Amino acid sequence: MKLGIVGLPNVGKSTLFNAITKACAEVANYPFCTIDPNVGMVAVPDKRLEFLSNFFNAKKTIPATVEFVDIAGLAKGASKGEGLGNQFLAHIRETAAIVHVVRCFESKDVTHVMGEVDPLRDIEIIETELILSDMETISKKLERLEKGVRLNDKKILAERELAIKVKVHLDAGKSARTLELNDNEKAALKDFFLITAKPVLYVCNVAEGDLPTMENKYTAVVKEKTKAERAQAILICAKIEAELSELLESDQRTFLKDLGLEEPGLSRLIKAGYDLLGLATFITAGETEVRAWTIKKGFLAHQAAGVIHSDFERGFIRAEIMSFDDLYRLGSEKAVKDAGLLRSEGKEYLVKDGDIVEFRFNV
Repeated sequence: MKLGIVGLPNVGKSTLFNAITKACAEVANYPFCTIDPNVGMVAVPDKRLEFLSNFFNAKKTIPATVEFVDIAGLAKGASKGEGLGNQFLAHIRETAAIVHVVRCFESKDVTHVMGEVDPLRDIEIIETELILSDMETISKKLERLEKGVRLNDKKILAERELAIKVKVHLDAGKSARTLELNDNEKAALKDFFLITAKPVLYVCNVAEGDLPTMENKYTAVVKEKTKAERAQAILICAKIEAELSELLESDQRTFLKDLGLEEPGLSRLIKAGYDLLGLATFITAGETEVRAWTIKKGFLAHQAAGVIHSDFERGFIRAEIMSFDDLYRLGSEKAVKDAGLLRSEGKEYLVKDGDIVEFRFNV
């Protein structure tokens, strides 16, 4: 999972990035302090792995990972090369989803690039630049398709029809992700490489005092906006996350308890990202290693096997599966088996989040 962190300058992007990756990206109270996109790999928090590691006395434990890309603050005119321009829009195209950090706090100490806090205006500025960039992309796509229309190829004609439909939507100032499409059109749209077709997770960067209630006058309007555009929103205090990242795990728990929180913002961010992209985790476990694997929800057993290695998918025979919850509840593999909950499944089995899987294959 690769997530691109975007937003206006001075909204807390790099502070949040530092906190969740401990990557020491430069943070400063002026626009464009991030000159190149900073990239950080983060382990996905998963308490199941710790239990399984101890249960199997595993030599190694390998969690799933999320790649965060901290993209420089965009500004008006970015799609035309102003600010830091198109080079950073290209970085967004490479991500699976957009994490849009929105400033939802007031502070005399941190300058707002627009002079005052207004999350909806800030969101609109970023969206406008992304839409303008996509308009240029779709125009070039249409030019190429027009050249192939004379061939009367059904695929080209269908793509041209879709491109026209998308262009009309973008010209109206609407993101591609809000366009109503059938399944075939959704599949074809992926090859258009549009930024605004990507799912968006809004991260409302709030003040520490807003954390207990998880709400303020700014976050309320952001959440209302998400309802109309198939997006999600979560609240995070980047400043608190930065402080948490400097503490030992035991001290983090105490700090979170004092704040009235059950888990760090990072955990909520990753969970929201998984939900937004429709992802799930299955686990392989034994004495050699315990490892988490990320798949799309709806993957069949042989497709999940292919995530580990193409040979596993090609030579798939069956999958031995038990649920983590069953193992945790019953306490042993034997108990799971005796209860009839250790199953041998074929290619058509739908792998579920938390499945512990051993693949049988022959190549």
